[in-house]
Amino acid sequence: MSRPHRKNWMISRSPNEGFISMKKNIYTITCSLIFISAIVLMNGCGKERQKDLSEWQQKDGLVWNTSFHITYRGSESLGDSALSVLARVGRSLSVFDSTSLVSKVNRQDSTLVDTDFIRVYVMSRKINRASDGAFDPTLSPLITAWGFGKGHKANADTTRIDSIMNYVGINKTHLHRDSIIKNDPRIEFNFSAIAKGYGCDAVAEMFEKNGVTDFLIEIGGEIMTGGKNKNGKKWRISIDRPVLSSDRVIHESQEIIDISGMGVATSGNYRNFHNTNGGTYGHTISAATGRPVSTDVISATVIAPTAMEADGLATAFMAMGSVKARKLNESLRRPVMLVLSDSTTWTSTQFNKLIVK
Repeated sequence: MSRPHRKNWMISRSPNEGFISMKKNIYTITCSLIFISAIVLMNGCGKERQKDLSEWQQKDGLVWNTSFHITYRGSESLGDSALSVLARVGRSLSVFDSTSLVSKVNRQDSTLVDTDFIRVYVMSRKINRASDGAFDPTLSPLITAWGFGKGHKANADTTRIDSIMNYVGINKTHLHRDSIIKNDPRIEFNFSAIAKGYGCDAVAEMFEKNGVTDFLIEIGGEIMTGGKNKNGKKWRISIDRPVLSSDRVIHESQEIIDISGMGVATSGNYRNFHNTNGGTYGHTISAATGRPVSTDVISATVIAPTAMEADGLATAFMAMGSVKARKLNESLRRPVMLVLSDSTTWTSTQFNKLIVK
């Protein structure tokens, strides 16, 4: 995985597995880590030098079984505030944490939900309706049945899959004030396909409340940007195009875009798949049939006002296939790039306007 030349301030997206296997195979980014020499102010002769609160800061680490990289211009202490935000989101939405709110809801230990849960749930319902059910955060039992997940083996028994379908579908749930109501207690939520994007948005909101306008937040490959980079320009991001070979995936830069105040997410299906006697199938599961989707989309990159929306739409476009995805985007009018199985690429008019010529 190549690292872009630092002076270009380019962020390169490449594959990495994120929040949980429901999502897809996600592109991660190798950040051009932004460093700037400490700027100091001299407050007169003999006075102690102070660090400028507007210098560039970096915060990196691991969260929700994936990595995060945060670059921003502001007080160093806001890095710890960003970690607090991620911890809060995790306590609400992380399926890796048995004590999280979503885990309690899945076990029927609680019906009361918090603001983070509600915001992600509302966006999930919105994308579910727009995509005619292609995006659905209640597919976990089907994902497990098809063998996507640690320690699980595929079992495509028709009777079993049809039985599982009885308790799959976000349309079988609804929100009543601050409570989530499930038609069947066995329904489980897994917001993996949207939670990392929401985490980026939550950190961005914290920054903005504290007067920080220049930032780039990346969690497991999902990105939220604001303001400008160190050079006073928009954030430059290189989006990879996966090239399939017999035994590996080669990544080449497909397009380079300049963005600010927008979220970016990429969903891919080219690495997470199973080979069986019946053929090869990917991990994107259809909420309509309960079976892996046959799609001509190898990867879908979406740019939206929030990383959460971009995250969910990228998954939906993967499941829908290129024809339906392009039709849906005629009304959404989002910057979109689809890499197809025939080695061609489709980009929307809105995406083309962001490409660095």
